[in-house]
Amino acid sequence: MQSNASHRPRVVIIGAGFGGISAAKALKKSPVDITVVDRRNYHLFQPLLYQVATADLSPADVAWPIRGIFSRQDNVQVALNEVHNIDLANKVVIGENSEFPYDYLIVATGARHSYFGNDQWEPFAPGLKRIVDATEIRRRILMAFERAELSKSAEEQEKELTFVVVGGGPTGVEMSGAIAELAKFALASDFRRIKNHKPRVILVESGDRILKAFPESLSIKGARSLEKLGVEVRLGGPVIDIDGDGVTLEDERIQASNVIWGAGVAVQNMSKWLDVETDRSGRVEVEPDLSLPNHKNVFVIGDAVKVAWKDGLDVPGIAPAAKQAGTYVGKLIADSHAGRKRPAPFKYSHKGNLATIGRHAAVIDFGWLKMSGIVAWFLWGIAHIFFLIGVRKRIIVALNWAWSYISFSRGARLVTGLRPLYDGETKSLLTTKSSQPPEE
Repeated sequence: MQSNASHRPRVVIIGAGFGGISAAKALKKSPVDITVVDRRNYHLFQPLLYQVATADLSPADVAWPIRGIFSRQDNVQVALNEVHNIDLANKVVIGENSEFPYDYLIVATGARHSYFGNDQWEPFAPGLKRIVDATEIRRRILMAFERAELSKSAEEQEKELTFVVVGGGPTGVEMSGAIAELAKFALASDFRRIKNHKPRVILVESGDRILKAFPESLSIKGARSLEKLGVEVRLGGPVIDIDGDGVTLEDERIQASNVIWGAGVAVQNMSKWLDVETDRSGRVEVEPDLSLPNHKNVFVIGDAVKVAWKDGLDVPGIAPAAKQAGTYVGKLIADSHAGRKRPAPFKYSHKGNLATIGRHAAVIDFGWLKMSGIVAWFLWGIAHIFFLIGVRKRIIVALNWAWSYISFSRGARLVTGLRPLYDGETKSLLTTKSSQPPEE
């Protein structure tokens, strides 16, 4: 793995998520030249993205410019570019009108939401992985209340105020709880005609319980907390179909104008870029040191990698795992270049699982400590603020949460994009005309 002595080793990192940033920071004091390639110019704190979707935080509260993160790390340059392929033989990352030669390559691309072969559902049930997803979901939620206020029938009003969240993992649980709170507290007094109409939030999980990564006792407590907020929890029934009018389950049809997807994720491009077999989710199996088989200078980390953990489970695709893997690979590259002994195989240290459900309600599992309720809720908030980048962000988010808690209100509930209130030729109740394109 020793590099040509005529130049400093070139380290290319694809993706500026938790793993990619941790890898670059681990190489801060190493005599290497790092290029971080990402198709967006910001790092996103995905665990709080659902709060952007429910108007509790603004996009700027959960995103940071990548260049700002590395402004004081002289051996890092940032390239705003989209990767099209990787030439493993010639050690080149091929981007859009650019090429990035490397001596070491770290692939940390993250994952997208997966519809399990039903991609036709995506227009009707957006997932939550990007800022654009969050702002689109926020627009749909807020517009549903606007349409309900103008509805001429009780049936149409009920449909507009029915929200279905698919997937009982942390994303689905947190999203359904946040929508229920938004409807119950923040929006209840804003409308007149629907003031006495109770919005309906339904969480659909095909398994026998929500929050499967948690102990069963905490799953039960989480379900009870959701039900106290008014969320209907449906277990054991897979989704058969999703269209513009709602969701079809095995034994029920739910009329709903808003469906949100949180049931699965998949990794893109790995088989094409790395010329390897992947699992059903698109993940790559790697060596114990996270390197690609037959390519000891290429590493895959984060959501894109499949690494055995314990009890037949793989390392989970969560932020702490990605950060640990990034730090490990960065240290491995630094040690290899310096001629030091290679570190032991990567070993994931699980710190625990956390999920919030609503005001005073959360569940935490640290292994040695399992808890639910208000104390767990405060610990969840402290943990998430701690992982935010920068003191300013932590203060802003903490103040926003404190104000929301005290005032029972949300942030700026803005409907952007200037799209029609009703999409479709037969639903022309009100149309906002504009020459501006929809927000991306």
